[in-house]
Amino acid sequence: MKINKRIKRQIRHKRVRAKIKGVLETPRLCVFRSNKHIYAQLVDDSKGKIMFLASDLELKKKSGKKSELAVQVGELLAKKAAEKKIEKVVFDRGGYQYHGRIKALADGARKGGLKF
Repeated sequence: MKINKRIKRQIRHKRVRAKIKGVLETPRLCVFRSNKHIYAQLVDDSKGKIMFLASDLELKKKSGKKSELAVQVGELLAKKAAEKKIEKVVFDRGGYQYHGRIKALADGARKGGLKF
């Protein structure tokens, strides 16, 4: 039986999520990547609520490479978190490799002031 990429990613994501929990003081920075867009959100797992959401759909300037847009999404999310005085987060890569757009988003969030 052959398992496709999407199912393998979901298996990795479940394994990572079993170990990572976000709380109000240090929420979980969750990343989702599609072929066209990238989304990031801060989640408080104790309440089961999404605190903030950022995506490349919100950006004013939508030109450039996908990895450049990912950096901007990370900075936007960090800016929203700074307004609510959130400095530390737990990074959840969503089962994706820490590479390419996922790494670019993390670097953008760090550049914006988040620590993980």
